Amino acid sequence: MIIDFHTHIFPDKIAQKTVDYLSNLGGLPAHTNGTLTDLCTKLEKAGVERSIALPVLTAPHQFDSVLSFTQTVNAQFSEGKHGVLSFAGIHPLCDDLEGKMAQIKSLGYKGVKIHPDYQGVFFDDERYIKILTLAKEHDLIVVTHAGIDIGFRDKPVRCTPDRVLRALEKVSGVKLVLAHYGASEMEDEVYEKLAGLPVYFDTAFVLERISKDKFLAIAQKHGYDKILFATDSPWKNIKNQVEIIKSYGLSKENQDKIFYKNALELLGE
Repeated sequence: MIIDFHTHIFPDKIAQKTVDYLSNLGGLPAHTNGTLTDLCTKLEKAGVERSIALPVLTAPHQFDSVLSFTQTVNAQFSEGKHGVLSFAGIHPLCDDLEGKMAQIKSLGYKGVKIHPDYQGVFFDDERYIKILTLAKEHDLIVVTHAGIDIGFRDKPVRCTPDRVLRALEKVSGVKLVLAHYGASEMEDEVYEKLAGLPVYFDTAFVLERISKDKFLAIAQKHGYDKILFATDSPWKNIKNQVEIIKSYGLSKENQDKIFYKNALELLGE
């Protein structure tokens, strides 16, 4: 079994336009057209049974519309048509964060996605601390972009290992996933400062850039039980990412942990 813990989809009517915009912003090609249908096709071709879709709110007013879309996705998933489960999106500038996080929990979501760069707030800001605190209270997973985002190279990095450490000093025990293997393009700092902490790293977008030796060094120090296979589709080819993990020569136990066992445990399944 394989679970891709980090993918992106958009409503059909805006999917292609959104993917084209983001492709131009980051200077990278897309491997799906951004729709749920195309993601499911690519997952099947790659032999991936399940995927976690992660919506990003770029403005607070998008909360209701994104929640509605993700509910539609999850209703289809619950009927067994395909293996895509969407998290909710939350923005640190949303009003009534308490009410919105409670609503997310009441609707049966497993977690929320945040993106400090697209949301213009540093990860150790009190507004994110509030989201982390509420997520802990409601037993929700938080997935955050971490490290350098290729679309924001001329901006400050809003989620660095140091900022993660400061946030964890204020709220511990939250189910936190640091996307892009702890912090994209900051692997030395990840190894020195974050590896071994009680947080998860996902492998989204990093496998073709990070060396095998660096990947394995971080994995060994952090623990194979806290690493989640992820692709960042549509920005990476899902099948290629699967093959990279398989090429590392990991023990079956550690490969299974990365591919699906850690995800199932984190999801409470």
